[in-house]
This record gives sequence, C-alpha cells and structure tokens, in this order.
Amino acid sequence: MGREAGGAIVALGYLGVRSDRLDDWSDFAGHLLGMQKIDRGGKALAFRMDDRLQRLLVSDEPGETLAFLGFEVSSQDTLDHYAARLDAAGVRVEQGGRALADRRFVGDLIWFHDPAGNRVELFHAPMIASDPFVSGRPIDGFVTGPLGMGHAVLHVKDIDVMMPFYRDLLDFSVSDYGLQPYGLYFFHLNQRHHSFAMVGSGQEGFHHFMVEFRNLDDLGQGYDLAGQQDGRIAYTLGRHTNDYMTSYYANSPSGFFVENGWGGRLIDPATWTPHETHDGPSFWGHERLHLTEEGGRRRLREMRLDAAARGRRSPPVIDCPWLYGQFAMQGR
Repeated sequence: MGREAGGAIVALGYLGVRSDRLDDWSDFAGHLLGMQKIDRGGKALAFRMDDRLQRLLVSDEPGETLAFLGFEVSSQDTLDHYAARLDAAGVRVEQGGRALADRRFVGDLIWFHDPAGNRVELFHAPMIASDPFVSGRPIDGFVTGPLGMGHAVLHVKDIDVMMPFYRDLLDFSVSDYGLQPYGLYFFHLNQRHHSFAMVGSGQEGFHHFMVEFRNLDDLGQGYDLAGQQDGRIAYTLGRHTNDYMTSYYANSPSGFFVENGWGGRLIDPATWTPHETHDGPSFWGHERLHLTEEGGRRRLREMRLDAAARGRRSPPVIDCPWLYGQFAMQGR
C-alpha cells in the first residue's frame, strides 16, 4: 500500500511507560538522559526533550513496561484516513476524546492495539511549549524536530503477523532487515534511518527506545555517569552497522533498555531501497553485558570480529552528520 491522505505517519512523537518507580525514573530520565522533568502530579511524571510539551510520560502503575506508542500524522484528514482504514481491516479503533488529548497535549488522537496487544496512538497537532527546554544535565539537546523523539523497538513473537500490520496498514516503510543471529526489521517514517523496529526474539514486550544527542561529548559524559551506577550499562559503547549510530544501552528502571546515541544516519525516503543486511548489528563494541556467553554474547562478539576482519565499516567522515552540521552553520 502506498502513502495516502497527504503525508501519512511522519514520526514517533511520544511514548508512555507504566512504572511505580517514579523516583528512579526521575533520576534516570532527568539526570542520566538529560531530559527536562515536568511534574504532572502524584500519579505521573512527564519529560520534555525540546519545544514539545511532552515526549515521555511515566504513569504510576504496576507493570514496568510500555504503556503506549504515540505516532504523529501530518493532518486531521490523515488521522481520519487511518481510523477508517483500520476499522475496515477489523481493528477496533477508539477516538481519544478531549480529556485524553489534553493529557497527551495534542489536538486530536485515535488509539488501538497491534496484533501483539501493544497500544498505539496516532495523533495530530502537538502542543508547543511557551518556555524554552531546560535539560536535566548540561547537554546541547536532542536530535528531534521532524525526525521525532527517536525510535522504539518491540520484541516480536510472530513477525508474519506484525509485519503486515505496521507495513501495510500503517504504511511504515522498511529500511532494512537482518536474519542473523535473529530477525531484525527496521522501518522509517522520515529521514531518520528508523523510527520503529522489531526484534524477532520470540518474546513479546518492549525492547528499547532511543534518544539521540546533538553532541558526541554529551553521549560520552552520560556513558561515564552510567558507569558509576552498578548494573546500569547493558550494552557497552559501540557503533551499529545499518544506521551508523554510536551508542550505548542503559538498563532503565523498568527493565527494558534505553539506547543513548549520536551521529545517526539520515536517508532519502524517496529513493531508499529496502535490503537485507549481513554484518550483524554492530561494527564494534555493544558488548551485551546483560547476556551470558552461551546466551548470545559470544555469538554477537564473533559477528563483530568477523565484520572487522572483512573490513566492514561506515562510510568516510564526509558522510558524518556532525560534519555536515558544521558546514551548514559556517554557511549561514
């Protein structure tokens, strides 16, 4: 199915987490990640990353997992289009209503569940804050804007059920996929290499979300902070093979991971061709500290060493987003 209704789904706009560990999340998102904490009352914490009023919402509920994914659409007509398409496909669609839209700080939204039971919200007209973003620790900010808040990745038990839902019903575009050491499927909504991905782990639930820093030093200083906390680092610093992101993964207070990244790849959606990748997830690093040697850690390490032996690496520095940014600033 092609993109219709004037622009389709354009970005990952926000996400929600269920957790009764609000104090832990306050320190994790506010101090380690550098988001701006917004107190929404005793039952929830919200966090800003930019001029949007809300990017991350942590609700005081048991479960320690993903509560919802919020994807932005380009217009009210597009929202109506997806509501009708999903309904025709037999997916139960709920109108968000004014009270829910106000809690999400958007103009309008609909919500529904994917085949695995994950709650998905499509929204239009996010509200913009009147006061500037103030980071929780000294950073230069996050890469957001038209690229959205980052990306989100789900565990998937049955890819043959989930793929048609996101690719065909919601028009998510495949960036690339890998089949070894397990199925990995990546989807783009804009120039960010992927805003959504699925790990064919045979499980269900939330794997991680990613935030991208504007400054490499902000990533590195966060890595130092995470290293001071016992068990906080899940993957060591490394670089991914498909989106060229330099990153580390932190264990969140709720058990899933948060990828802290810098230098992610930008693509041209109009000319991009989906393809299979064969080099494994990482060029180097990303040692999975949470895994045992027999549980996959050794296999992933061997794939990195094999990629290195074959001379696999990202393009030269001229393709570095940071360098392009410097040239752009000099040309102003």
